[in-house]
This record gives sequence, structure tokens and C-alpha cells, in this order.
Amino acid sequence: MAPKAITSPVPDAWYPALSVLTLVIGLLLTASFFIYEATSSRKSRSLAQELITGAVASVFLGFGSLFLLLACGVYV
Repeated sequence: MAPKAITSPVPDAWYPALSVLTLVIGLLLTASFFIYEATSSRKSRSLAQELITGAVASVFLGFGSLFLLLACGVYV
């Protein structure tokens, strides 16, 4: 039995659009995180909200960077 070729679950043509979309979402979440930190008082801050916002922004920026590299031809 011949082995099957490894293929991407996402078509190559979608890489640029996915990189722009995920990077924009990640940057918006990062901006909301900084705005939250700058405008809330020290006593009204929520650690859970900070961690969740930071983690979700990090995931979107990570996938955005991955798709940007793939769109540029750097296969990681």
C-alpha cells in the first residue's frame, strides 16, 4: 500500500486572507487589552479577564503569523 501525501487542511489560496483576518482580530484584542489596562482602576481589574483576553489575542496573533509565513512561502 502506497503512503498518502501529506496535504494541508486549508487550501493554499486561503493563506493570505486567513493571515489578514487572524492578525486583525489579534491586534484588536491586544488593543482592547491595553485599553482595559489603561482605563480601569487597580481595584476593579479582573485577573481572569486579563488572562483570557491575553490568551485569545496570543492565539490569534500566533495563527496570523503562521499563515503570514505560509503565504510568503516559508513553510514551517
